[in-house]
Amino acid sequence: MQYYNQNTKIFLNGEFVLAKSAGVDLFGQSLHYGYGAFEGLRAYNTHNGTRIFKAEAHFERLRKSCESIGLPYKWNNRTLIEKCYELLEINNLRAAYIRPLVFSGSNMHLTSSEDANIMLAAWEWGPYLGQNLLNVNISKYERPNPKSFHIDAKISGQYINSILASTDAIRNGYDEALMLDQDGYVAQASSENIFIEKDYKIYTPPLGDVFPGITRKTVIGICKELGFEIIEKKLTVQDIYTADSAFLSGTAAEIIGIKQVDHIVYKEEWEHSIGATIQRKYKNLVLEQENYEVII
Repeated sequence: MQYYNQNTKIFLNGEFVLAKSAGVDLFGQSLHYGYGAFEGLRAYNTHNGTRIFKAEAHFERLRKSCESIGLPYKWNNRTLIEKCYELLEINNLRAAYIRPLVFSGSNMHLTSSEDANIMLAAWEWGPYLGQNLLNVNISKYERPNPKSFHIDAKISGQYINSILASTDAIRNGYDEALMLDQDGYVAQASSENIFIEKDYKIYTPPLGDVFPGITRKTVIGICKELGFEIIEKKLTVQDIYTADSAFLSGTAAEIIGIKQVDHIVYKEEWEHSIGATIQRKYKNLVLEQENYEVII
């Protein structure tokens, strides 16, 4: 996967610069300790032109993530969104994944930073987990305990946990991992939220031990809009095994169905599931092909 070439530009601390010559602070906490915050947005090529889906919500979450770990956030979100559109135009991208990253200045102490930098990058990227139904395993790695970490924030260092879980899953022949929380309930995948269908109802783990995904919130809104009953409750591994079908949601992955969890293959055909209906509605929503209100 090539994220940039010799002509690609990024937005760094107020100006557009060549990605290849941006450099990195070798004495920053972000590099040494994972002390940073990031976001992931998608721009879609719609009939109304290039549109970034839920840009305001993503940058507001970035601000809150920085505040949760004491990382200064000195930028205006509206300006940053405008810079994202400029970034897409400069790099001739109509549909792209956008990565804002806030990282610290030089500081080797284990204290909150007094300085921060921001970078905006964009590249062409299809659905993160591909287009095919997924084979998923229950991971041996747990989701971080909310009493030890701000798990509702998108913090760079936290994703080491995700790397471990997803790498272990792939090495064992799976596409993605499902992680449990500290009490043994199913929390989420390495970077996506989980939904299951059972008896024509949709279930998903409640907030508290899971990341409050913007796509997760959108899915809940679609369920309400279409009249599907959506229930937030703690899910056991047995709930996952005995579901009729299941799917994951996330900005990078979008909506993607699950074929199998461990040794259990779901009997319901994906095309006939509620999840497939939600997937189609989500695609129409981000491409602005339907004009309907999503309750969020």
